[in-house]
Amino acid sequence: QVQLVESGGGLVQPGGSVNLSCTVSGITNGVTLDYLAIGWFRQPPGKERGEVACISYSDRRPVYSVFYSERDRFTISRNSATNTVYLQITNLKPEDTAVYYCATDRVKCGRGLNDYWGQGTQVTVSS
Repeated sequence: QVQLVESGGGLVQPGGSVNLSCTVSGITNGVTLDYLAIGWFRQPPGKERGEVACISYSDRRPVYSVFYSERDRFTISRNSATNTVYLQITNLKPEDTAVYYCATDRVKCGRGLNDYWGQGTQVTVSS
């Protein structure tokens, strides 16, 4: 079974940065990370989980789901050699406080076929 493990969260002051990692393991059946779309999601306290960004080699560019005014603060990237997908967030705001999850999608971003999820990593933005 595919497993995803997030890391890199913690307590960060407003204006700071985090670089979250999602390491994917258990890929079998002749596939690699290049055959999976990996999305980052977040769930603020008291709110529903929503997508932040997604990356795959089937798409020309990464897909960002955050509001346009917030777009420049988020960067998603991947390293296929280490089966790792990263989410960098800069100029952190208290509103960024959430549990951040990574999840698979089937080949392409935006399909909503998230078969596998990580357990999440907490990002708390507070001074």
